[in-house]
Amino acid sequence: MRRKSVLIPLFLLLALLALAACGGGGTEEAAETGGETTTEEQAQQPSGEETGGIQIPEPVEGKFNVAFVYVGPIGDGGWTYAHNEGRLYIEEALGDAVHTAYLESVPEGADAERVIRQLARKGFNAIFTTSFGYMDATEAVAEEFPDVYFVHVSGFKKNDTNFANLFGAMEDMKYLAGMIAGARAKADGSNRVGYVAPFPIAEVIRLGNAIALGMRETCPECVLDVRWIFTWFDPDKEREAAESMLDAGASVIITGADTPGPVQAAGARGLWGIAYDSRNACDAAPEHCLTVPYWNWGPVYADFVKQMMEGTWKPDDYYFDADSGIVGLYGFMEGQTPQPGVPEDVIPLVRETLDKMLKGEMTRFDIFTGPIYDNKGNLVVPEGVTLTQEDLEGLDAATIEANGLDREPCTICMNWLAEGFVPDAEIPGGGE
Repeated sequence: MRRKSVLIPLFLLLALLALAACGGGGTEEAAETGGETTTEEQAQQPSGEETGGIQIPEPVEGKFNVAFVYVGPIGDGGWTYAHNEGRLYIEEALGDAVHTAYLESVPEGADAERVIRQLARKGFNAIFTTSFGYMDATEAVAEEFPDVYFVHVSGFKKNDTNFANLFGAMEDMKYLAGMIAGARAKADGSNRVGYVAPFPIAEVIRLGNAIALGMRETCPECVLDVRWIFTWFDPDKEREAAESMLDAGASVIITGADTPGPVQAAGARGLWGIAYDSRNACDAAPEHCLTVPYWNWGPVYADFVKQMMEGTWKPDDYYFDADSGIVGLYGFMEGQTPQPGVPEDVIPLVRETLDKMLKGEMTRFDIFTGPIYDNKGNLVVPEGVTLTQEDLEGLDAATIEANGLDREPCTICMNWLAEGFVPDAEIPGGGE
């Protein structure tokens, strides 16, 4: 059964953010109301224990219990919403043998470690942690609880027994989004695109570079502006960053943060936005949303949990490309129709390129094959050279040594901005 998608308008997200500061647990009932739970529903939920003001849910005896730790509220319309859709997919795919629970708006750092540890102590069989800043906390707790499975999304740490990392090649879809944004900006005569960037880490830099490279394919004269907001979820900062770039002349805003607020900001001016994370994100501004590079976590999550239940799952560095189905581009997948604002002349190119990606004929490594220049005019990736996975993740020798990773260090580490970014754009802290 397909569940009805629920997105919370941006003004409600502000209220939700204030509530989320106290932390909270959730059940499926909360998920279907966009993260709001009535007093009656709360009374019916297991009380659990509190950890730093965050209510820890109870596992269900006789079932395989899976817990999810979220950095934002499930009603964010983006990153956390998409992960929660994956959680619901597990329940539908695996049925009564599985019980899932979640905790939303859990701060990264010490709070996350306490929460993850309490979930393990409670008896959850598997714990998925879904933000980069949960990596060290997940690693620490995994070592303490060798009989519990742990999967961390977006990091680079693992062990050989019970702890894996998981991510997907969202750069594939961001490259296509850049093509669409470039074509739209060119058609508008602005030749300027904006990028809302959460943090100066390799993941965000890599996705931004993919946007820039795709944009230059359809609009060589276009430039990509950027605003660093140093948060994954803050509706005010996301909207302010978008408005700043709109004021600077951008006609398309691409967000890398968790809400569709930047798309709404563009739409309010009659301009264009490209949302992120959830296939439903265009619902927030349907007439002005060009597309959404989105995550499809459900099949991978269900496959992992099924293997865990069977005792066959093995931890690894899991990084899936587009042919796995873990990522998609709204309006261009099977059965979908491009959004009205997408220029007609770019549609065949996007479809052709996407088709190659879905067939495994084009991967993230093809996107990052030289020659590639940076935004200062320096040749970063020579002709014919392809970046390695360690290059894409920015895993330099110091990081590998400090974390005891069995990886080769990057040589062209992802700490530069590609040609297409405005020349004066910088990575705060040099991308370290």
